[in-house]
Amino acid sequence: MARTLRARKFQPNYTSIIGVEDNGNEAGPSTVALDDDSSGSDFTPETETKKSRKSLGVVEDERDDEDELVGDDEEEPLETPQILSSKQIGVKSKSRVRKGKGPVSVAKSTVSKPTTLSGSFRRQMYTLPTPSVHHRHRAVPLYSVLGRVERLTSRPGLFSTPDIVLTNNFTMNATIIDRLNKAWGYNVGAGPFWELVEDRGWFKEARGLMESESNRRPKVHENVNSNGWTFLSIEEASTYLPTDDITTEEGNFRPPPPIRCSFGPFGSQTTRATEMLTTFKMADLIPDSSAHVFNAGAPAWGIDWCPLHPNTQNGYTHYLAVGPLSSPSHSPEIGVRVQRPSRACIQIWSFGSDADYAFTDTRRNGNANAAFQHDPGKMRCDLVLCIGCGPAYELRWCPLPSPSAQTSLGGRYTPKKLGLLSGTFEDGSFAIFAIPDPKDISPPEHNRSGPIYIKLPNPVLRIELEEACCWSIDWANSEVVAIGMTNGSIGVYDVGSALKQINDTSYLPITDLLPTHYLNVHQAAIRALAWVRAPTSDSSGEPRFDEDPIVLGSGGTDGVVCLTNIRSGHGSVMNRTRDVINSMSYSSYGGGPVTVDHDDAVKAYSASPKMLGRGHMLVEPQGPVWVRTNFSDELGLTESWFVQSISASDFHPQLAVGAADGTCTTTNLLRSTRRGGSVPFFAHKIYQLDYNRTSKEFRMLEQFFPQETQDRGAANNPNNVKLRNAANDERGTGVWPREVGVQRVVWNSGSGLAAAGMLASATGSGLCRVDVLSGRWLKEKSVKMPYGGVENIRLEGDNVVDDMDIDSDEGSI
Repeated sequence: MARTLRARKFQPNYTSIIGVEDNGNEAGPSTVALDDDSSGSDFTPETETKKSRKSLGVVEDERDDEDELVGDDEEEPLETPQILSSKQIGVKSKSRVRKGKGPVSVAKSTVSKPTTLSGSFRRQMYTLPTPSVHHRHRAVPLYSVLGRVERLTSRPGLFSTPDIVLTNNFTMNATIIDRLNKAWGYNVGAGPFWELVEDRGWFKEARGLMESESNRRPKVHENVNSNGWTFLSIEEASTYLPTDDITTEEGNFRPPPPIRCSFGPFGSQTTRATEMLTTFKMADLIPDSSAHVFNAGAPAWGIDWCPLHPNTQNGYTHYLAVGPLSSPSHSPEIGVRVQRPSRACIQIWSFGSDADYAFTDTRRNGNANAAFQHDPGKMRCDLVLCIGCGPAYELRWCPLPSPSAQTSLGGRYTPKKLGLLSGTFEDGSFAIFAIPDPKDISPPEHNRSGPIYIKLPNPVLRIELEEACCWSIDWANSEVVAIGMTNGSIGVYDVGSALKQINDTSYLPITDLLPTHYLNVHQAAIRALAWVRAPTSDSSGEPRFDEDPIVLGSGGTDGVVCLTNIRSGHGSVMNRTRDVINSMSYSSYGGGPVTVDHDDAVKAYSASPKMLGRGHMLVEPQGPVWVRTNFSDELGLTESWFVQSISASDFHPQLAVGAADGTCTTTNLLRSTRRGGSVPFFAHKIYQLDYNRTSKEFRMLEQFFPQETQDRGAANNPNNVKLRNAANDERGTGVWPREVGVQRVVWNSGSGLAAAGMLASATGSGLCRVDVLSGRWLKEKSVKMPYGGVENIRLEGDNVVDDMDIDSDEGSI
């Protein structure tokens, strides 16, 4: 009896779904050859994949960037592949399918994309809020506050009382957020717009209304006085100052020789020999220049501006703390501490008015916004602190003003205190020093041409760990500080509770403070820390302005960038690189940390839950980020360090970057996110230091043309030969002398709106520099601001202009 086979069930024809003609019942393979040129490999280039999809009639969603960037605050739905109708199946069209140019018969697929070996895959280890790789989001504020803030009504003078009025703050409503972000994007200058600067920093110590800076940044730790210090003579202090690498016949190290450097315009430079602890203004060589150059004596790793209270009677004098190394060849080793006492110094430089300087107003044709300089100022080293804990790795003032008045308790006179200065030092400790006011301790017979030398035997507070050295620091506010250790751990300390207990002028140093949190986050030394200074939220989502921040960004020598919630007890990896993460800064304008990515690129990351971890490249310095190299000199084999530094401000979105190639660069964090717009992506080279190994002389160049930021990803495209060659030409060889590296840059973020453009930087030669930078509108000749003026940008008036005015082709970004 013949065997009866079971009837074959109907199988769906998947070829009709993917848009390939059915060949009926012809014999053939069970899979369809989608493209004769397909290699059938997962590594097929994307260009070949696109050809394969076009051969099937699949229409890619080729929306313009303009369409993608409309509505930055809304998440876009996933794109669904579109399939042409059956009449157009198998027809290859060379013309682009354009939207709005007539009816096109399409049928949207209701099934997922077929799995084919030659298909286009996007394997990613994370999920982003938008699938478009070309979408660049604007900065998202991390919290909102009510009330008003201060803004400038005229271009401020550096050393005079600014004209200030109240205005709507950045987070008043969504319209102001959008308008301010767009207006800042039109800055093509090296510094900030004085019209738009605003204090966006937050500290839980703020009292009363947030309108006044004196309430937002009140005085703290006024009970702590400077005590225990003694005067030193120049001969006694010379053992604490930086020295040369060459010894005398008696075996003592010589003082550092003067640094010979050429300054001024290119082609007509003047060579000057700058002695240690001396300075000069660039206005003597370049008219209207606001830069000042001074010699710290050795490479400086620590540099920071002292915050000043608006009511401080200091004659609008700004102070800068500089911590030089002991000699130009001094090379600290990670995790290796020196024994105390190890002699070193901290220099306090003043930047005040120069009443003897004859200035000229250079405003042209009555244009009040043109570049002019009333008073270039004058720098002087006022105070040298002689300490015994070794050179400073990093220096940070308490972020809020912490002065104190003169006191007389029990017949003991205590001078005024300038502030609280903290740092990590080569003895492996973290220490806080109470710095006396140089004006209050100056002896009557003191010669104002030189500094005052004092010895600080003990700090106010010292933190030491047996298992690791303190390496990096950052203040969350005036009470909480985070310390990065050389073993990869982070210690969080409540120093405010300890400092508040000091009620005597002859107190002993605090050495028994324990951490509130001790987290093992990295596998190597932590080189960079940055608090995300945003308040926590309660159960209803309202911000808690009375609590400390809890999110901390960190980067280490393991090449990992982490965001850590100190309440969770562990860090979350945000990025991994091949480089050492040696610098990180929190930007209140960018809404997240700014740090280093692959190939020395500087990227800004968002800390907002909506865009957590999303970042975009800002600038690519030509120098490496942190390279430890060996070199041979007259003394033998020694080591050197190349450093890159990043600094963001609480008052504006301009980012400063210092690199190993000797350049100090600024760029705009809030530049326009639209590709192809009229606003270029500029990187401004403030200056570049060069060194001649033969003549042992330096050269400082400035007044560079702005450079448009190169997209290295596009430059690596083999089809874009022109852009690839241009990027490679700018890249250079990567070989620079260790002396030219710009090791530290820092904005003045604690002395009010008028000082927001002050930028200090330190180099590996010992030459340091202070610049006062300002912004520039895209159309400076017509002084045409977006929306017709700052009143319309902040919605101050009744008749608000809705148009951009400055550039109508930009539209709504």
